[in-house]
Formats: sequence, structure tokens, C-alpha cells
Amino acid sequence: MDAARRGTVTDFDREVGLGQVTDDDGRVWPFHCIAIADGTRDIATLTRVEFEVLPKLGRWEATSIRPA
Repeated sequence: MDAARRGTVTDFDREVGLGQVTDDDGRVWPFHCIAIADGTRDIATLTRVEFEVLPKLGRWEATSIRPA
């Protein structure tokens, strides 16, 4: 499951650094702020993004998140 996907950041809590991306197929992928590719650890909700998914800590998470 490492192919690039497209979606929208549907939730992001700057205080704890956790969020979620909903892909164009409607699947929801959690992420941690360190997965934001530009290193800023911050991203606005409703941002269109490209990302990949990888298994982490027993679940699949979005990673390499970058604006689309």
C-alpha cells in the first residue's frame, strides 16, 4: 500500500500533532505531524494533499504528506 494517494486533510490538532486525511475513495487515514513532508509539522484542514500509507504501531497511517 505504498502508492501515492490523493485526499483532503479533514482534521488536525496542532496542540497534540495528530490529524487525519480522507482519501478520494472515502477512507480515513490517521497521521502524526512528523509525517508532513515539508518539515513544518503544521497543515491546514481542507488542504488537498498527496500522501502514502504505511503500517505503523499496528495500524496503517498516512505519511509523506504534501500539498497536491
